[in-house]
Amino acid sequence: MTHDPYEIIGENRPGRWLIACDHATNTVPDWVHGGDLGLPAADMQRHIAYDIGAAGVTRKLAEALDSPAILSRFSRLVCDPNRGEDDPTIMMRLYDGTIIPGNRNADDAEKEERLQRLYRPYHAAYADLANKIDNPVICAVHSFTPRLQGRHPRPWEIGVLYADDARLATPFMAACRAAGWCTGDNQPYAGHLPGDAVDRHALQHGRPNVLIELRQDLIADEAGQTLWANRLAPILTQVLAQSGL
Repeated sequence: MTHDPYEIIGENRPGRWLIACDHATNTVPDWVHGGDLGLPAADMQRHIAYDIGAAGVTRKLAEALDSPAILSRFSRLVCDPNRGEDDPTIMMRLYDGTIIPGNRNADDAEKEERLQRLYRPYHAAYADLANKIDNPVICAVHSFTPRLQGRHPRPWEIGVLYADDARLATPFMAACRAAGWCTGDNQPYAGHLPGDAVDRHALQHGRPNVLIELRQDLIADEAGQTLWANRLAPILTQVLAQSGL
């Protein structure tokens, strides 16, 4: 059965923003390990399989900014579109204490099939969409679990990730803190992996960008997703306007 590896919404919207959700869904295509990765359904609902709530925020934020969005349609456990092709974590065998049976013995040929049928089409569509926008601004939307197994709780409500281009990230963080939110500066993770999606579609082209991480308990339902999209849209609009980019 054919599986479309991405979804584009609002392709003809006039806004400069391109909202991207690399980890939008926990879907496993039927040709991958029989349509599952050998994990219990409960594990596929965890943060290890996708970014909980991020797709809903992406859709609502793109609408609020009158801009297009692209969302992946395969689980990050199948292959992670926010990694470079040569990154060893692109096909995780162990994640947050959970062994991924469908990846445990996957060989190079299986990895190549996943890249060819899912990863590369997603990035080709991402690149094409960005190229259709006049002077695009990339906003990547992710979410993070409030606590990894055996680790301390994560206090941040929102994290802002960036690499060597902080033209939007710095004023955006300041605005988030001014709003009273506990804001992570390259937290809960460092903001740059060579070959990741922002590197590939923003940094390598000199495009303004910001990567937003929202804590999953805050956006687990539609009300939370709407709340945060409506909070973020005017801040992003203001920060971009004031940046002169």
